[in-house]
Amino acid sequence: MLRGFYNAAAGMLAQQRKQEILTNNMANANTPGYKADNASLRTFPTMLLQHMGDTNINGKSVPNNYPIGPGTLATGVYVQETTPNFMQGDLRETGIKTDVALLQGQVPIDPETGAPGGLFFRLNVNGEERFTRNGHFSVDAEGSLVTPEGHYVLGSNGNPITVRSDNFTVNKDGTVIDNGGVAGQIDIAYVANPNNLVKEGSGLFRLDGNAASAIGNANIVYNLQQGFVERSNVNTESTMTEMLTAYRAFEANQKVLQAYDRTMEKAANEIGRIG
Repeated sequence: MLRGFYNAAAGMLAQQRKQEILTNNMANANTPGYKADNASLRTFPTMLLQHMGDTNINGKSVPNNYPIGPGTLATGVYVQETTPNFMQGDLRETGIKTDVALLQGQVPIDPETGAPGGLFFRLNVNGEERFTRNGHFSVDAEGSLVTPEGHYVLGSNGNPITVRSDNFTVNKDGTVIDNGGVAGQIDIAYVANPNNLVKEGSGLFRLDGNAASAIGNANIVYNLQQGFVERSNVNTESTMTEMLTAYRAFEANQKVLQAYDRTMEKAANEIGRIG
């Protein structure tokens, strides 16, 4: 009976966590470059269910344990992990010179995952390397191209890109033309397995594992679109459907928990009562 409490409670907690993830996706449906999170539900490790007893053999007590029924019992579910969906988002035209969208074309297939790698803007965040798909940039007081949070957008030489004004041109390969001269080239990093990236908030990713590669592979095709931003890849319709499903699953587990509670109440207050 108590095991049923644990299973129902585990289901409620898992659906609550999934609802939080979906709600965060909906809240960022209009955030440029945002990548939706997917929740993976798994069962807890199964428990071995055995009969524990002794058998008398030649006057000696010998343990005699054997499985009951299938021998194993599931102990509930939990959210094992959340993984971002790195699918390309739609492009939205803004007409703002400092907005740059990264349109990913052909990239190599990672032999370990069987999925294509990912391309990202390379940033300098407090002296550390970070990545983003949010190309909603601006020019700070020093003339550097920065993200909305003030992080430097790096050029192919590893230094921030500096321009004299926000009236510059970005070619498809990332070359920045300012006042007729080349101010630098926006650095695009290639990550063979995007699942090694860890979200840090504000559209930033940290690479957990091998360093990202510079673009130098003939099999990589991309282009930058000035005056555009990449929209969030959150599908609002399917996300709303998943939120309703998670809510109904939470309610179902809640009713199971209440049923167990009523049964335990009867067992404690009525069945054991002496007339």
